[in-house]
Amino acid sequence: MSTINEFLSLKEFESIVFDNNKVEISEGVLDRVNKSFEFLKEFSGNKVIYGVNTGFGPMAQYRIKDEDRLQLQYNLIRSHSSGTGKPLNPLCVKAAILARLNTLSLGNSGVHPSLVHLMKELINKDITPLIFEHGGVGASGDLVQLAHLALVLIGEGEVFYKGERRPTQEVFEIENLKPIQVEIREGLALMNGTSVMTGIGVVNVYNANKLLDWSLKFSCAINEIVQAYDDHYSAELNNTKRHKGQCEVAKRMRENLSDSKLIRKREDHLYTGENTEDVFKEKVQEYYSLRCVPQILGPVLETIDNVASILEDEFNSANDNPIIDVKNQHVYHGGNFHGDYISLEMDKLKIVITKLTMLAERQLNYLLNSKINEILPPFVNLGTLGFNFGMQGVQFTATSTTAENQMLSNPMYIHSIPNNNDNQDIVSMGTNAAVITSKVIENSFEVLAIELITIVQAIDYLEQKDTISSVTRKMYDDVRKIIPTFSHDQVMYPFVQNVKDYLINN
Repeated sequence: MSTINEFLSLKEFESIVFDNNKVEISEGVLDRVNKSFEFLKEFSGNKVIYGVNTGFGPMAQYRIKDEDRLQLQYNLIRSHSSGTGKPLNPLCVKAAILARLNTLSLGNSGVHPSLVHLMKELINKDITPLIFEHGGVGASGDLVQLAHLALVLIGEGEVFYKGERRPTQEVFEIENLKPIQVEIREGLALMNGTSVMTGIGVVNVYNANKLLDWSLKFSCAINEIVQAYDDHYSAELNNTKRHKGQCEVAKRMRENLSDSKLIRKREDHLYTGENTEDVFKEKVQEYYSLRCVPQILGPVLETIDNVASILEDEFNSANDNPIIDVKNQHVYHGGNFHGDYISLEMDKLKIVITKLTMLAERQLNYLLNSKINEILPPFVNLGTLGFNFGMQGVQFTATSTTAENQMLSNPMYIHSIPNNNDNQDIVSMGTNAAVITSKVIENSFEVLAIELITIVQAIDYLEQKDTISSVTRKMYDDVRKIIPTFSHDQVMYPFVQNVKDYLINN
């Protein structure tokens, strides 16, 4: 059980989304939310407050009659439930609800406490509102995507429930849930915010960390396969640079390879004084995709950590408009709903994950090109050369998917298009950035799956399974439970999919 209280850590957030921990709301939060609601109710009686007694966006110059205030909120929700494209991943939706719940729990939004109660129930009962990938521009928050969440909270729209897409009303009846009653500004408070891009961002960071861990392990395994020297990931070499990410990656490599029987020391071979030939048969140092792993994955690690920190700040922030300040007895109008922080971080994240994918593709090419590695058959073909194809076919998939990642990594952050009668004249495109980053991450899992199949095939060809490190051996054994060693040509797409699922779920 995780309690929404003063501050929700990223670790707690992830435990709710990925480990299905239940959510509870502290009495302190309920009191804080109620005080904010009661203050706004009284404060807004004779003042002009955006979205309470005015229209929205460029229509804010129009006063709304007192008797129409509540209907105004319903009009906003229904009119902006206009998303298109694919439904968002259920984990992303769950994360978005949690991010919005935590933001509204800060007491800066003036919502009725019943709203946070119902959002908690959606999370705990695993009810996933239908929210589409395409919608808001991430400036006045995730307006369109969050409208679909708000639509469910008023008992309309559709949800995914126990594997089925069903009308919200039916599911609420099954679970004995009642829709919220709009009181003052529940529609606007739900929709003005960055919670969808932030929720998707949390899922992206979680999966990016997995990719980083796998990429590091694969890099270690290939160093073992070629019996590389150990100095390129040594503490002595890497600590001469001050970058924390590089030093951490090198440290993890040393830990992973600590019990390998294949890694060599330079002093045992090239520093003996016995190498007198003019042309050395063995490589003096490896290709960059093997030798520069700390320098390549170090920035990836640091970027993921920085993105995580920004996300944690965002879902613990008030990010709607206006902001209700009970302490100072005031309502402030501004732009906390603007998504530039998340948009920029998602672009950074997809760039480094694309670089990670490029590293995997080059390492894969190294293993498949016998003229480069000089120890494996072409395409790690364990069958008859010319008659069988080994990993030749799937290399095309890895190459094309890597190319797609390179194209997708163009930044959304700088693709602002004015809209909303030019009221939103500069926008973040934050949710677009987060969704595209999700695609880049999924693509990367596919490329790494192909790389891993190739690694275990190479280990079998070289008969190294009893000399590789314990970390690599576990990875090898896990994959061999999924796919057999093959020398004859196989239909490859089920193998790739099964290994991809293994990488995602472990």
